[in-house]
Amino acid sequence: MTEKKVPERRCIGCMQSKPKKELIRVIASEEGLQIDIKGKLPGRGAYLCPNSDCAKLAIKKNAFSRNLKTEVSREDAEAVIQQIAELSR
Repeated sequence: MTEKKVPERRCIGCMQSKPKKELIRVIASEEGLQIDIKGKLPGRGAYLCPNSDCAKLAIKKNAFSRNLKTEVSREDAEAVIQQIAELSR
């Protein structure tokens, strides 16, 4: 029997490829950025490592806007950093 291939995604902050389950999916919705815990929300998603350093690096590189192909405000991106910090506790 062949082994199942583990899906990998790349973190938009540190640019390291990791298994999809180890990363946090962020989507752009009408309300702004949202963390998609279950990975089932509709729309384009971007993936981040579960630490705030990668999220800060993604803001610095403007990676949210580029990967989600929509304009993302700095306030929305910083709100995501706070949510990620709360999740990692």
